[in-house]
Amino acid sequence: MAANSVSSSKQTRSLNRITCPHCWEKFRLENLLWVAEHADLLGDPMLGDEDPQRFLPTRFTVDGDALDARGFPCHTLACPKCHLTVPRPLIELEPFFMSVFGAPASGKSYFLASMTWELRQTLSAVFSCSFSDADPAMNQQLNDYEESLFLNPKANEVQPLASLIRKTEEQGDLYDSVSYGTQTVSYPRPFLFAMQPQTGHLNESQADRIGRVVCLYDNAGESFQPGKDEVGSPLTRHMALSRTLLYVFDPTQDARFRKSMDLLSTDSSEQISASRLSRQEPILQEAAARIRRYAKLRQTEKHQRPLIVILTKYDEWSHLLTPMVGEDDHSEPWKTVKGSNGKPMAALDIPRIQRYSDFSRKLMQKACPDIVAAAENFAQEVIYIPASAVGWCTQNDQDSGLVAMRPAEAKPFWVTVPFLYSLYRCIPGLIPGLKRKGDSQ
Repeated sequence: MAANSVSSSKQTRSLNRITCPHCWEKFRLENLLWVAEHADLLGDPMLGDEDPQRFLPTRFTVDGDALDARGFPCHTLACPKCHLTVPRPLIELEPFFMSVFGAPASGKSYFLASMTWELRQTLSAVFSCSFSDADPAMNQQLNDYEESLFLNPKANEVQPLASLIRKTEEQGDLYDSVSYGTQTVSYPRPFLFAMQPQTGHLNESQADRIGRVVCLYDNAGESFQPGKDEVGSPLTRHMALSRTLLYVFDPTQDARFRKSMDLLSTDSSEQISASRLSRQEPILQEAAARIRRYAKLRQTEKHQRPLIVILTKYDEWSHLLTPMVGEDDHSEPWKTVKGSNGKPMAALDIPRIQRYSDFSRKLMQKACPDIVAAAENFAQEVIYIPASAVGWCTQNDQDSGLVAMRPAEAKPFWVTVPFLYSLYRCIPGLIPGLKRKGDSQ
C-alpha cells in the first residue's frame, strides 16, 4: 500500500493523520496521492492542463517510491482533496500553523523576510534547532525577499525601501487555484519550514515529539475587507487553526501615535508621510470576528491561543520606549544559563520580553486604546513586542524623497522574538525560557 511505501522510503516515523497545509484537510497516510513524473502524464482535472497528474499508486520501486503509468519513479506527494503538493517533512512532523496579518503597508513582508533570515542564523547557532525550508519551491518568494534585503548585489548603494520588497497581493505567486467541478477555490500558499532539535539540544532525543513543520501564512491587508473571505477564496480561514497569531501594527501609520512621536510638521516630506496614515484597528477587529466564526467561539469567549502584537519600525519610535524600560540596549533577549544536564544553553529572557511588552502596552493604551481593547477582548493572552526589520539605517532619499537604505547597513531588532516566544509558549521543550517569579509557564 501507499502508506507502507511512504513510511519505508527513507522515513523513520510517520504520523497517523496528515494535515494539508493548503486546504487543511486531515487524511490518513495511505490516502496520499503521488505526482506523475513522465512528461506525457500532464493534465490534472483539479489543477489544470499544465500540472502533472495525481494518482493513487499500485506499483513501487524497491525504495518505496511510486511508479507512474509510464513506469517512471515518482518523488512528490499530494493532498487527496485539493491535489496540491504535500512536502515530505509533513509526513513525519506535526504542523505548527502561524498566521501573520496587518494593514496594508504595515511592514509585514519586510518583517517576515528579516525574521526568517535571522532565524536561519539564530536557531541553529544559539538554540541548537535546525531551521530549513521544508519546500524550497513554496518558499521561493520569501527567499527572494531575504536576498533582496541581506544579499543585495548593490548592498552599499542607497535604495528605496519600496524597491526591495514588493507588496503582498491577494492573487499571484502566493496563491493556488483548485477546481472542484464548477467551483474554483484560491488557497493561500504558506511558507514551510522544518524545525527539529539538533545535537547539543537539551531534548535532542525527543525530536519526533517536539519537531515541527512551521506553516507560516502572510495575509494581504486587503484580505480583511468585508466579503473577501468566501467559499471560492478562503484567504484567512487558516487563522482558526493557527497556534499563534502575529498582528503587525505600524505605529507610524497611526495619527494619534505620531503625535507622540512629534513627527507631524509643516515640512513637505512629513506631509507626504502624513498622507499615508491609515486606520489599522478594523483589520484586527475583522480578523477576530472571522476567527470567532470559524473556531465557533461565543462573543464573550476569549481565544485561548496567544496573540502577539508586533509593533514595527521601532527605529522610528524607540525614543518613546527606552526611557520607560530604563535601557537603550539593542541586544537580543536571551541569556546563557546552565541546563538540567549541567551544560550551558540559551534561554529566552522572558522577564525582559514581558517588561518591554508591559511598557509598549502603556504607550499603546495612551495613544491607541482601541487597538489594546480589540486585542485583549479577543485573546486571553496578548503580548506586545517592538521590532524593526532593518534597524536604525533608513533615510530620506534626497532625489526621490522616498524612505531608503543601504542594505549592507541593515541590523534588525528583535524580529525573531515573536516567533521564538510563540514556540516557547506553544511547544514545551523546544525553546527554553527564563521564568518570572510566580510564573507557572
